[in-house]
Amino acid sequence: MSSIVKLFVVSPDTRSERRFDLHVTIEQLKSSSQASPVQNQKISLHNGDGDSQVVAQLDDDAKPLGYYSVRDFQTIKVADTNPSTSFTGQLSDVSQVEKFELSDDAYAQRTDSVLAYKQRHKVGRFAPPSTEPTPEPAVNIPIGSRCEVESTEPGLNKRGTVRFVGQTEFATGLWVGVEYDEPMGKNDGSLKGVQYFTCLPNYGVFIRPAKVTVGDFPVEEIRF
Repeated sequence: MSSIVKLFVVSPDTRSERRFDLHVTIEQLKSSSQASPVQNQKISLHNGDGDSQVVAQLDDDAKPLGYYSVRDFQTIKVADTNPSTSFTGQLSDVSQVEKFELSDDAYAQRTDSVLAYKQRHKVGRFAPPSTEPTPEPAVNIPIGSRCEVESTEPGLNKRGTVRFVGQTEFATGLWVGVEYDEPMGKNDGSLKGVQYFTCLPNYGVFIRPAKVTVGDFPVEEIRF
């Protein structure tokens, strides 16, 4: 039978897995734990880290560890009976640490901060606004070509002829003016007082290029 046992050692500030010789005395065990002064240590044996039930109190400093029938992977809990004379608990108690606080105004005055770096190098919200217009994507929609316009109504094909491609005064971006084959439009090629192309009333419409498909789309006969 091996004389070495694997145990978890838990103190207010530490938790570790260690190997001990079963012949080591409790006093030697206390000296090796370094959790607190030997005279302040109270050691108990548990079946697990979260087990509050004490299997044995290792209170006889002269007894060997094996005297207490210690098994692999049990837990030794080390309590400090006089923490005022040691650093027990202070290493993990952050409430006693003085916090460094800086007001917004004081932070803004610093020259070595991230904020100061962004201001110097014009990064993020400090970057100057772009004055260059966003280039319009190139489209291949020749004026006079036949086209079909995307419809949200199932089975309805809106066909017509491209009459205008370009910028307008009513909205930014590129627009396509289409003269429908049937009166399914919204205007006569004009919008807000500007005439972009000419067609009969309710035959004209302005739509975005993405909704226009150019191709061989002959005039369809409407059957009633």
